[in-house]
Amino acid sequence: MSTSKRQMRLGAFIMATGHHIAAWRHPEAQADAGLNIDHYRELAQTAERGKFDLVFVADSPAGWDRAKDPEALRRTAQGAHFEPLTLWAALSQVTKHIGFVATASTTYEDPYLLARRFASLDYISKGRAAWNVVTTGADVSKNFSIAGHPAHADRYERAEEFVDLVKGLWDSYEDDAFIRDKESGVYLDPDKVHLVDHKGKFFSVAGPLNVGRPVQGYPVIVQAGASEPGRELAARTAEMIFTANQTFEDAQELYSDVKGRLGRYGRRPDELLISPGIFPVLGGTEAEAQANYDYIQSLVHPSIAWNILARHYKGVDLSGYSLDDPAPPLPENTELNKSRLKLVSDLVSRNNLTLRQFYLAVATARGHRTVVGTPEQIADAMQTWFENGAADAFNIMPPILPTALTDFVDQVVPILRKRGLFRHEYEGTTLRENLGLQRPPNGFVVQAGQQQKVQAAV
Repeated sequence: MSTSKRQMRLGAFIMATGHHIAAWRHPEAQADAGLNIDHYRELAQTAERGKFDLVFVADSPAGWDRAKDPEALRRTAQGAHFEPLTLWAALSQVTKHIGFVATASTTYEDPYLLARRFASLDYISKGRAAWNVVTTGADVSKNFSIAGHPAHADRYERAEEFVDLVKGLWDSYEDDAFIRDKESGVYLDPDKVHLVDHKGKFFSVAGPLNVGRPVQGYPVIVQAGASEPGRELAARTAEMIFTANQTFEDAQELYSDVKGRLGRYGRRPDELLISPGIFPVLGGTEAEAQANYDYIQSLVHPSIAWNILARHYKGVDLSGYSLDDPAPPLPENTELNKSRLKLVSDLVSRNNLTLRQFYLAVATARGHRTVVGTPEQIADAMQTWFENGAADAFNIMPPILPTALTDFVDQVVPILRKRGLFRHEYEGTTLRENLGLQRPPNGFVVQAGQQQKVQAAV
């Protein structure tokens, strides 16, 4: 039995100029970051220098919703950014160990094409690919020639079938299917090629995939939903969950609940890593950290403040309110992102926020946990959650890029190492190996073995 101490996992959640809504205005920000490959290369290499497990970019299969508000579009820097798989394929060539998590939607993607792209990325990166499975809360159906945005329950039902189908396609070839014997002239063993022959409620796909089985078996499966169907989908299919929790108690509840569901799917608790987001604002002293926080908050233009509020209060007339009025209850829209709606609703009600306090709270990291303090205090906050059943990992959300990621690597990571909480060197060469996750067996091989056992018993 291994006696090695449990280690924290770290991801760098990259949001172009930084996670703060006004980050691009900061003197240290790379203003053209969204379309600057040199900027992303620097970030990936900085994260790898810090021995992070992965880098991650969020993504949506559509234009940004602030395009409907010309004033907001004029004053924000999130309108253009790279498609993630293309970006990660490029950056895998200038790194050796860091993993790459790309977001792709089960509502607005095709299973065969998605399986092919992620398998290709896994080969290109030599086993460092991961898929962040999302169902897409926003209605972007007008860009995809479909009748309308599916209901929340339908999106999750489709997602379950989608993920199972993609895994089946990744299993199209057994690991040793490619013989490539020049002397005999045999390149491939046809007996080790499998059709999925899938006919389900949402998809009909024959297969096989036209890429070999991925280096990792499957790219690591990541998910971000925390609603009831999201938790169940994660318990059945995910290997890492990106979460958003404001309080220690909420983080513990989610951790315990999702881990407690794994047994019904024959899974162990260590087969799923839970990774809350954290927005760290650093300073040499508490006063300096607070001054850094106050300064970046001061960069939020009033029109952006009201746009943030309008997006959360859809259908509510705020014209009679001032920013110093108490924030009214948020409207319920259960067809969008249920877990994020609950998060911000709880934030408002728990803290009795004014509208000003509310927009400032979500301007930082959209509801993720904000910690303002010295490097030691940031490390303390992470250690408490890690050691007390609230987290296996953390998705670091730098306020400003590139400097805030560099500061975290140079100032916080050494403290985590000194406390024995984080690695000094990578354990393996693939993302799975570094995360401590097993390489999954080929489903067709497992099924054939089970059938042989049944026949032998008869």
